[in-house]
Amino acid sequence: MLVTGAGGSGRTTVAAASAVAAARRGRRTLLLSGEAPGTLEAMLCMADGALDATGAPGSMGTAGGPGPAVPGTDGLLHAARTDSGAHFREAAVALQERGRKVLDLLGSEPLDGDELTELPGADAFALLSAVRAAHAAGEWDTLVVDLPPTPVALRTLALPAQLRRYLRRLLPAERQAARALRPALAQLVGVPMPTDALYATADRWDVELADVQGLMASPGTTVRLVAEPGPLAAEALRLGRAGLGLYGLPLEAVVANRVVPSGSPDAWTASLSGQQQTVLKAWREECASEGVPVRELPHLGREPRGAGDLLRLAPETAGTDGGTDGTTGPSGPTGSTGPAGAVEDRLAQDGLLVWRFALPAVRKEELDLVRRGDELILGAGPYRRVFPLPSALRRCRVVGASLDGGELRVRCAPDPALWPHGTDR
Repeated sequence: MLVTGAGGSGRTTVAAASAVAAARRGRRTLLLSGEAPGTLEAMLCMADGALDATGAPGSMGTAGGPGPAVPGTDGLLHAARTDSGAHFREAAVALQERGRKVLDLLGSEPLDGDELTELPGADAFALLSAVRAAHAAGEWDTLVVDLPPTPVALRTLALPAQLRRYLRRLLPAERQAARALRPALAQLVGVPMPTDALYATADRWDVELADVQGLMASPGTTVRLVAEPGPLAAEALRLGRAGLGLYGLPLEAVVANRVVPSGSPDAWTASLSGQQQTVLKAWREECASEGVPVRELPHLGREPRGAGDLLRLAPETAGTDGGTDGTTGPSGPTGSTGPAGAVEDRLAQDGLLVWRFALPAVRKEELDLVRRGDELILGAGPYRRVFPLPSALRRCRVVGASLDGGELRVRCAPDPALWPHGTDR
């Protein structure tokens, strides 16, 4: 269960509440977060530094510690924090060791782990590594992941597929067939050739990235998008829904956090409640076509503390519009075409093949579409994704596209030079 939303919307609170609710249903649950030290401990009523004692699962391929049990959950809920600094140092030292021959050739002086400071982006790799390790441990019925703000979260979740594509382009698998020739080529040209260690490292990375990519595409993975209802949150929520649709991530619910009670005699509270209800009505109408519920969580008037408060805020207990266990994805357009789209055969009617994509909340003016070789590069606002063309469409030309009702239709006509006359496929 992936939880994200705009900065300050209460993502960590909703993630913690969702984890508590899963534990109350008898499920062994791990709450995984990259939140700064102290915040999560205070929310869960745990001692300062409790999550630092065992830590989150570490680098890819290791199980790591499960983290301590959360009070008030009968030992079913554990929490852990990712340590991006430790993960970066561990990975950097290991990479230096694997590339020692090349570094020695260049006269490089290796860096010690103690002098390494994590680089921007290290937190994304640490989070993905921790998710993979926690899943591989096999100890949990539910894994709740407290993600960064939506734009960063979506780019992080898209990272495995993008990096695997880069690896395939930079180190093609067919080049590995010439491994036996590399010593002879090295003598011929007088420079070192790529070693088996390089390809072995690339293979290991590809396997690890494929594991995470598979988790993101799993039918059991869902996303909760958190927002505090207000006029400034509407655009951020729309772009979040658009990005989730582009990357094929199933939106299980929009969680409206910190909703103040209606009917208050206080003028200020009544005015704020009226504004929120107007926004919520618009959100429900926009999400209804996607089959996505909008769940309201009450404003407690204070910061939540402990499992009792968090259970009051659990999205599972809000509203009566289904999806109470967080295991059922949306039934709207996203499910109709799948994360990689679906090809509709209209050769007999129009002489076309139509590639259909579910793109909820995307506007025509922010849509980019480029055919490059055997790939389609699709952009929606700040997000981009590369789709490999299905085999039939590789023999076609893109002749047009339309966006209507949250669905993109890319029209492809058979290329006479590649599609022999008289064939239907």
